[in-house]
Amino acid sequence: MAELLKGIAASDGVAIAKAYLLVEPDLSFSEKTVEDSEGEIARLEQALAVATKEIEAIREKAAASLGEEEAQVFDAHLMVLADPEMIGAIESNIRDNKVNAEAGLKSVTDMFVGMFEAMEDNPYMQERAADIKDVTKRVLSHLLGVKLPNPSMIDEEVVVIAHDLTPSDTAQLDRRFVKAFVTNIGGRTSHSAIMARSLEIPAIVGTKSITDSVKEGDMLAVNGIEGEVIVHPTDEQIEIVKNAGEKFAALKAEWDKLKDAETVTADGKHFELAANIGTPKDLEGVHNNGAEAIGLYRTEFLYMDSADFPTEDDQYEAYKAVLEGMDGKPVVVRTMDIGGDKELPYLTLPEEMNPFLGYRALRISLVEDDMFRTQLRALLRASVHGKLRIMFPMVATLPEFRQAKAMLEEEKTKLLADGVAVSDDIQVGIMIEIPAAAVIADKFAKEVDFFSVGTNDLIQYTMAADRMNERVSYLYQPYNPSILRLLKFVIDSAHAEGKWAGMCGEMAGDQTAVPLLMGLGLDEFSMSATSILKTRSLMKRLDSTKMAELADKAINECDTADEVVRLVEEYTK
Repeated sequence: MAELLKGIAASDGVAIAKAYLLVEPDLSFSEKTVEDSEGEIARLEQALAVATKEIEAIREKAAASLGEEEAQVFDAHLMVLADPEMIGAIESNIRDNKVNAEAGLKSVTDMFVGMFEAMEDNPYMQERAADIKDVTKRVLSHLLGVKLPNPSMIDEEVVVIAHDLTPSDTAQLDRRFVKAFVTNIGGRTSHSAIMARSLEIPAIVGTKSITDSVKEGDMLAVNGIEGEVIVHPTDEQIEIVKNAGEKFAALKAEWDKLKDAETVTADGKHFELAANIGTPKDLEGVHNNGAEAIGLYRTEFLYMDSADFPTEDDQYEAYKAVLEGMDGKPVVVRTMDIGGDKELPYLTLPEEMNPFLGYRALRISLVEDDMFRTQLRALLRASVHGKLRIMFPMVATLPEFRQAKAMLEEEKTKLLADGVAVSDDIQVGIMIEIPAAAVIADKFAKEVDFFSVGTNDLIQYTMAADRMNERVSYLYQPYNPSILRLLKFVIDSAHAEGKWAGMCGEMAGDQTAVPLLMGLGLDEFSMSATSILKTRSLMKRLDSTKMAELADKAINECDTADEVVRLVEEYTK
């Protein structure tokens, strides 16, 4: 029977395909006494052989899609599977203790893992422990006849179902086969939702129960425009979802006509529409969607996609590629924003009660001096290849900004002394994402060249509500008058000093927020590339003086976010 589930529409589009469950399977088992030890050893050998074949196939796919270096982790897994000492110990355990293969495998591998994990001062051995854990899980799944999910090996059209998707899970999704994804948790600003929009995969998040309602292979109809998924849809329901997809495709075709158009309102006012990117590979989407700039280049992906700190030359090449690729259009590069939920295996960060309010972003950069200076030098060297703007994330106080800027100036002086060319037209700004910085934006505006508001964090910090926590997600309110007042002060402070103010949080592409932001006088809107043409189309229909009136009313006459939404609907009919 058909079942309708509602969630948050995170990425537009529709899909009809079978479910692929990306959830951890139950690998529990009971230890049993067995008489036929040789039969159990034969079961173990069969499971080892299948696991080896599987890892060889995964390695091959990883080498083709991610590169040889990334694929090398699977060589370590294959070595574990072929290790005569460990396999011999498992076989002896099965024979000597007359236990089933599952118990024989687990007790020996647990012993090896414990031994390696105890060598705390030896990172190599710690990595081996992780390899053994991974491999044990895979062999155990074959002994138990349970399927272990692996998104990189999907080779037919599916809808991925998960509790949540990590950035690395999402990075493995192949757009040819993954037609949509649906999760239990998350919001429009979660990493998986942002990634879905940049990959142009329809997505619904925050359904609360999709993993309980769906079995592997169930047919699903996903409507990412409305935030609805139907499990076991009828023919009639499939037709309705297909029609919604056709209407959306027709709308997209209309937006595509605006690719080379300027972003101007009905009364002729120009706004800059920019794209957020993670790697140079994203440039194709930037150009296909008619972006006028890059408003956020998230450089942490350079660090997250590397087995060690990326070198100055590696970074220089990545920044140069983007600056040249934008052909003189502005590129705002954010310095490394690691911490919170973004970790590096090769950078040991302290265990923290609340990492989102802890040691992250610029706070790390100012302490890890060498790492930060390497990035600054690479950026300065690349600056001659285009119109570079450098932005520091997670700035709370003026002394932090001054310290970061002083380090930038020191590296510039050193490079010039060494005869290395550096552009003399580099703007330096900050992300406004901490309320403390927003409240003294008038002070910051005297020293920075620009502001870019990171609304994803600014809203959750202002409302004291974790945007990933389902119980308080109702407090993630971009349209709350308190947020709008804060934004007005930031924008007005920039303009009072002749500086520009942009926004690179997800609110910049939110179709309800755009009219308000236009009215507040925001200069630059940076968003997922796929939201640009839709936003340009909306702006074309709106009058900027009417939007100024709307913003003024929203701030001064509305008491709640709901009242603001109703006012926007009234003004944009």
